[in-house]
Amino acid sequence: MNERWLYAWGLGSVAFGGASLLVPLYLVQLGATPVQLGVLAATAAVIGAPGAILFGRLANRVTRRRPLVLVTLAAVAVMLAVIPLSTDITAVIVANAALWLVVSAVSPVLTMLVVDDAPESAWSQRIGLLNKYQGYGWAGGLVLGTVWPLVGPQIVGGDVVTRALFWLLAACALVATVGAAGSLPRPAPDAHVTSEHRIRRIARILSSSRSGVKGSTFVFSPNRLYWSTRTIRPRRLVDRFDPALATYFAAAGLFFAGFSAFWAPLPLFLTDAAFASGEVFALYLASSLASAVLYESVGRVASRHDVRLLQSSALAVRGVLFPVVTLAAAVGAVSVGLVTTGVVLAGIGATWAVIAVVGTAIVTRLAPPSVRGEALGLHTALSAVAGGVGSVLGGWVAGFGYLVAFGVAGGLVFVGGLLVFSIRLLSDGARATKSPTEAVSETPVGETVPAVSREELVETELRAK
Repeated sequence: MNERWLYAWGLGSVAFGGASLLVPLYLVQLGATPVQLGVLAATAAVIGAPGAILFGRLANRVTRRRPLVLVTLAAVAVMLAVIPLSTDITAVIVANAALWLVVSAVSPVLTMLVVDDAPESAWSQRIGLLNKYQGYGWAGGLVLGTVWPLVGPQIVGGDVVTRALFWLLAACALVATVGAAGSLPRPAPDAHVTSEHRIRRIARILSSSRSGVKGSTFVFSPNRLYWSTRTIRPRRLVDRFDPALATYFAAAGLFFAGFSAFWAPLPLFLTDAAFASGEVFALYLASSLASAVLYESVGRVASRHDVRLLQSSALAVRGVLFPVVTLAAAVGAVSVGLVTTGVVLAGIGATWAVIAVVGTAIVTRLAPPSVRGEALGLHTALSAVAGGVGSVLGGWVAGFGYLVAFGVAGGLVFVGGLLVFSIRLLSDGARATKSPTEAVSETPVGETVPAVSREELVETELRAK
């Protein structure tokens, strides 16, 4: 596979990563309420599901794959160029939804491009390579947002520094469009993945791969949702649900909603705490990187210890840390508060590393082998639905105070942790074997997923049980 087009996609991911926080901060500058921020986050999280399904179906025609990628990059460039020209909050929310519609929707198309004309033994490596470039790009966007407020005023002047960052990100997407146009692969029509076996194989790889630092604050993965729900048979899945798996899904619904209820109003809280936009970018980056650097060590720990205790403990700690953010930001001067808030957010990121590594492994262990793929798909869909509900809830509750909002978010996560702790079946006579999901949503920047058969790992777990 020619990697040149991945450089273009990585540059486009710089635009995505920067926009993920710049748009909420711009909305804050326009005077948005917590509810409006919640709606912004909810639409961004939920809109990707139908988009991914639509683009995925369109991409079943191999000749349409290159245009879909180019349309995505060009549309992002246009959206980022026009958003700062509007001062209407509703218009910005709609434009942001359109932006994340195309970004989320193109994910299955990219997966098709990297696995086409490749033997199955190389799929894990290729998907991991795609994740690496996306991870570098997303993190680069956050870094750019951190340093731009320091250098931007000297280049363009302080009055237009925020708009200029939008246009800089738009330029990244535009250059990526031009680069991709000349380098995107042209797979043969007969290379398209169509068989149910291959679709399930891709779904298993994606369930165990990691997609960059963004997952720390943007948990929903439209790519996983598309592939893992392609072959779902709802009636068969419901018939094979048992109380333990149903309990875990109830817990996941609660803690995913709690996660989004925390992140949705956070940009407004940090701005109200007198942190500059570059400092807010730095805080988000600290949380994301804390997750990324811990995945490998958490994976090793999870292979030797009780997954029930690991997951419930991480959820309990995260539930406590959410409201602690309000106290950390109020400690001493702004510079001191920045450090303490950074430490707390890094701790929140660290708990996500544990939750991400262990969560899908729990679903894999509890689900009957015959519906394991469908259960993983439902788990991904649940993160999208619960995330949307949680974002709106967090924005609404923040109207009563940030401590109340973060307390409610932490309470949802804590209750979810209690439900996980109640599933004693996870601890019955077994320490967590190395699961087919050493991580669920993110990868340390620059790391690829080992090219190992996930079927073999599933068989290893079954033998261990």
